[in-house]
Amino acid sequence: MSGTGALCVLRAADRTATVWKNGGGVTREIAAWPEGADMDGFGWRASLAEVAADGPFSAFPGIGRTLTLAEGAGMDLTVAGVRRLVDERFAPQDFPGDEPTDCRLLRGPVVNFNVMYRRGAVEAQTAVVRGALAPAVPPGGTLLVVALEGPAVVERAGDRAELLPYDAALLTGPLDCRVRTDGRAAVVRFTAAAAAAAGRAPA
Repeated sequence: MSGTGALCVLRAADRTATVWKNGGGVTREIAAWPEGADMDGFGWRASLAEVAADGPFSAFPGIGRTLTLAEGAGMDLTVAGVRRLVDERFAPQDFPGDEPTDCRLLRGPVVNFNVMYRRGAVEAQTAVVRGALAPAVPPGGTLLVVALEGPAVVERAGDRAELLPYDAALLTGPLDCRVRTDGRAAVVRFTAAAAAAAGRAPA
């Protein structure tokens, strides 16, 4: 992910599936920083999860999460004893990754787009767009675009990436780009948290 203005296309067909320990689902990692980091060492991580059964979510100390329902009727979550209904597709929801979370499926399996980031080191902003958007990638920042429904196109000076469903594009700043889709695409911007700005940056 190094290199100013770099654009990397990450195809859905190239991802491997990891089965959950409790057998309740499957996760496919889209990207992580630092590249190759394990679950204890990432600054941020984005993935698609296929949830097939009720059960608890894994706890990740010090981690913030943004969950976006991409397929299915949704989930009835209980986060730290508080009910959280996730039944609207393409509506990002933030919640702490270190609080006990139980999941009950509403009507069958779902597919979730998950973003996790280490609080105090990384800030992550997730939006789901339809139409056209021209996000800027700041110096030292990273932009991740994931086609959630239908194809999407990502363009920057000299580069054009066509994304099929669940394909992704990863861009490092500084640069300006354009995202276009007639369906839905998740756009996630990762930057160094203010407290960590003088240290390493997620790019």
